[in-house]
Amino acid sequence: MANQKKTDLLIIGSGPAGYTAAIYAARAGLNPVLVTGAEPGGQLMITTDVENYPGYENAIQGPWLMEQMEKQAKNVGTEIIFDYINTVDFSKTPFTCKGDINEYVAKAVIVCTGAKARWLGLESEEKFKGFGVSACATCDGIFFKGQDVAVIGGGNSAVEEAIYLSKICNSVTLIHRRDKLRSEKVLQDKLLNTKNIKVEWNHELDEVLGKDGPKAVTGLRLKSTLDSKTKEIKVDGLFVAIGHDPATEIFKGKLDMDSEGYLVVEKGGTKTSVKGIFAAGDVQDKVYRQAVTAAGQGCMAALEVEKFLQE
Repeated sequence: MANQKKTDLLIIGSGPAGYTAAIYAARAGLNPVLVTGAEPGGQLMITTDVENYPGYENAIQGPWLMEQMEKQAKNVGTEIIFDYINTVDFSKTPFTCKGDINEYVAKAVIVCTGAKARWLGLESEEKFKGFGVSACATCDGIFFKGQDVAVIGGGNSAVEEAIYLSKICNSVTLIHRRDKLRSEKVLQDKLLNTKNIKVEWNHELDEVLGKDGPKAVTGLRLKSTLDSKTKEIKVDGLFVAIGHDPATEIFKGKLDMDSEGYLVVEKGGTKTSVKGIFAAGDVQDKVYRQAVTAAGQGCMAALEVEKFLQE
């Protein structure tokens, strides 16, 4: 039987939202327990240069930033446990969350399990992640200023990223496996009227081409979805924009979600459909998905928990 650990506040997840929530909660004397999950640090652990997090003159490394947040959370009194929550019971208070190591009993819970970008699953894609392959144009687009890049996808996210990149890069090639886009008409019109954006219709990515020493993307091999013929194009970077999946599987039937699986929170706050359960970061935010907004929501959640526990 798992050990039982009781706490006023349990934080599930250890990205910018989770660590920031922990820092604020610990400083408020709530003695939070933070369970890291299977991937401590979240998406920033596969992000190399971070230039848009406030307070740093030069680019910093994503893993280093998460290490600093973890140290700060510990220093102010957070108990950090490397465990993975498998099941939750939010039907009664105190709430119960069972992990691989411990069973956690808490008066309040902040869910910060985040979301993951969907990937194509190619071996070459995995090889060049962080070395020319990215899933966030607003995070990494600046590193390709004046260069040629490609975007994979056909929905709003892909079109928005292509338009954004067109202002920074020399050229943008949007690669879509069908002959028409799924994005909103206004976005399609803008994309098709942007001079340095080209669309490769009816094509999918077959392989990311690159070099070692230093590792870098040099091009893509595309395969036609009509006749399977292949061709190569030269690009310096690739942005995969086929959507994100929130890590909310264990909360199905326990908390209200939208049609895409994101947790629904009170407008302008972090309260979920269950009193005493809060959510912060990419697990509830499908619009901004930035480290700084996740951190801000973590702060909001901690302040709302403090008020909840006082009441």
